[in-house]
Amino acid sequence: MSRVNELLQRIEELQAELEQELRAKREDLEFTIRQRKVSFTREVREKQREFLKKWLDYVYDSGPLIILTIPIIWGALIPCVVLDVAVTVYQFICFPIYGIPFARRRDYVVIDRQHLGYLNWLEKLNCMYCGYFNGVMSYVREVAARTEQYWCPVRHARPVKSVHAHYRTFFEYGDAQGYREGLEPAREKLARKLREDLLGKKK
Repeated sequence: MSRVNELLQRIEELQAELEQELRAKREDLEFTIRQRKVSFTREVREKQREFLKKWLDYVYDSGPLIILTIPIIWGALIPCVVLDVAVTVYQFICFPIYGIPFARRRDYVVIDRQHLGYLNWLEKLNCMYCGYFNGVMSYVREVAARTEQYWCPVRHARPVKSVHAHYRTFFEYGDAQGYREGLEPAREKLARKLREDLLGKKK
């Protein structure tokens, strides 16, 4: 295994450790998730309400310049929705042809902060926006990553600031023989792994 592969694998391991720590933190904060619905104990809900800030105070404290940016922020939602629809249509048409399992949108677009009792209605609306927008970006990146893994799984010659989870399996830049001989097996391996991951999530 090359040093690059070792580092990329370590990143995946750290991400798994982070998820374990986040699960432990959920227990400390006394909330549960059942069928993707979040619920707090009554005591925690009452404690959260003590930190609720009135929405008018929230707007006033934001300042006029921030308020003026609101149309720009919400205007960006329109191309985001278009992108969301376009990528969803794309994968439902193309992925069965390529033999690639679908990226489950709900695994990436998570909107759950509206259940927090210390957020006023305006903060909840903002959080729903951010959850949707950033979730769509993650969802689109995964669909694009699976497409790249299928069509052109070759690493770049120059360092990339941020790489997706599939990049570790890509062929080295300039490895012509490895690419030609390994492309089809890599595609089969990708489809098999994604199916296994999907089955694991359903259990």
